[in-house]
Amino acid sequence: MESSSANASAVFSFSSTAAENPRTPPSSKPRASSSLPRPSYRIETPSRPLAPSSSSRTIYSDRFIPSRTGSNFALFGLPSTPSAASPDAGREDGSGAYAALLRGALFGPDHGVAPLSTPDLSPEVTGRAASSSSTSSSSALSTPSRNIFRYKVDVPRRSLAAQFEDGLSGFSHIQPRAPRKVPRSPYKVLDAPALQDDFYLNLVDWSSHNVLAVGLGNCVYLWNACSSKVTKLCDLGVDDSVCSVGWAQRGNYLAVGTNLGKVQIWDASRCRRIRIMESHRLRVGALAWSSSLLSSGSRDKIILQRDIRAQEDFVSKLTGHKSEVCGLKWSHDNRELASGGNDNRLFVWNQHSAQPVLKYSEHTAAVKAIAWSPHVHGLLASGGGTADRCIRFWNTTTDSHLSCIDTGSQVCNLVWSKNVNELVSTHGYSQNQIIVWRYPTMSKLATLTGHTYRVLYLAISPDGQTIVTGAGDETLRFWNVFPSPKSQNTGNDIGARSFGRSYIR
Repeated sequence: MESSSANASAVFSFSSTAAENPRTPPSSKPRASSSLPRPSYRIETPSRPLAPSSSSRTIYSDRFIPSRTGSNFALFGLPSTPSAASPDAGREDGSGAYAALLRGALFGPDHGVAPLSTPDLSPEVTGRAASSSSTSSSSALSTPSRNIFRYKVDVPRRSLAAQFEDGLSGFSHIQPRAPRKVPRSPYKVLDAPALQDDFYLNLVDWSSHNVLAVGLGNCVYLWNACSSKVTKLCDLGVDDSVCSVGWAQRGNYLAVGTNLGKVQIWDASRCRRIRIMESHRLRVGALAWSSSLLSSGSRDKIILQRDIRAQEDFVSKLTGHKSEVCGLKWSHDNRELASGGNDNRLFVWNQHSAQPVLKYSEHTAAVKAIAWSPHVHGLLASGGGTADRCIRFWNTTTDSHLSCIDTGSQVCNLVWSKNVNELVSTHGYSQNQIIVWRYPTMSKLATLTGHTYRVLYLAISPDGQTIVTGAGDETLRFWNVFPSPKSQNTGNDIGARSFGRSYIR
């Protein structure tokens, strides 16, 4: 057995004969002793441990012992061997030579020789850098003069947008969008004599051909928004009066509901009546189109579905309301019909149902204001009368009540913007105002005043930018409230050149 010093410098290697030779011939010894692996020991005692000049040998070990004998220090500009004069030349532990090699490999061979030159430093900063470099050169573990990552001092910070302006040609900094301004006064006012002050009627509608239909007394007048031309469409005589008007979706046919319970269909382009449909016993105050299907709501509490292509006056009858039907609106996909009545009920019907599929009774006053959102499928808004004063939102897909806001006055009409997620409400007692809301926060964008009576009638232009309101003060007022589809920051000046007051008949 060798001395203890030799044992300390020896390297042990364990190997198993069973692992390397899985098919070893059977031995004559007992089976239990031959099945155990027999470790072998190799003891190597180099004359000079880990010296660079020793020959390369294969070393087996049960742990990793780092060795830098094969390192190429020439790649870093370092001497291949440490100084022989140093008493710690052969040690690779925490000696001074190893610390010097480590600093040289990390920070470069000229560590502590010359300070880093920064040409764009100010004189004050240069003086501070010179004093700090002289202090660091006196210390062995000072801040390196050449670091792996170079940091430039006193570099002014720039915003991210400014960096993009330098890197991208034609890039302009995007300023935050200012709140949209809604004009507080109408750009046009039309006198509408004999415009009735009746909450349950619907006497104004705007066609897709940009023609406004207005029921005044026993007559219907058409106002062309492009030419400002006024045309008298029909006169019902002294025994009847107009209670509702409604344009077909294509804008050619106009339905007129009368006080005697009749519904007339007119070809507006030819000013010719096509047919008269009856079956209501009382006045028809609400009309709604769905392609060739016309829905009419009456004071007799019934909703009739009429196909103008069929010979019959109606194809189905919807019953459920306990009082006059004063609000009717088809959804934009023509699959659901919403109805409101003086019984404070809001019903939703499908295309084939004779009974309502959804019933809402949260309102505490008559429900005339009804509007389907063009942005979210199944989103329905409804408004209540004087005793309710609330706008409520419903999800007819999930049959859920979404939210409610108290407006402070009677809600007469509702209409959604086609271009942005906003809506307009018109009001009666007691403030007679027009409010532009942003949905879903229901924050007020504008409050418009000018009517001296309840704002009972509301319609929106085909481009979705202008609304017209009518009131018992016998005036029609035109407002620019919504942006255009392409530019949502500027309003449209449609009709602004014809600013003034004129008559619709």
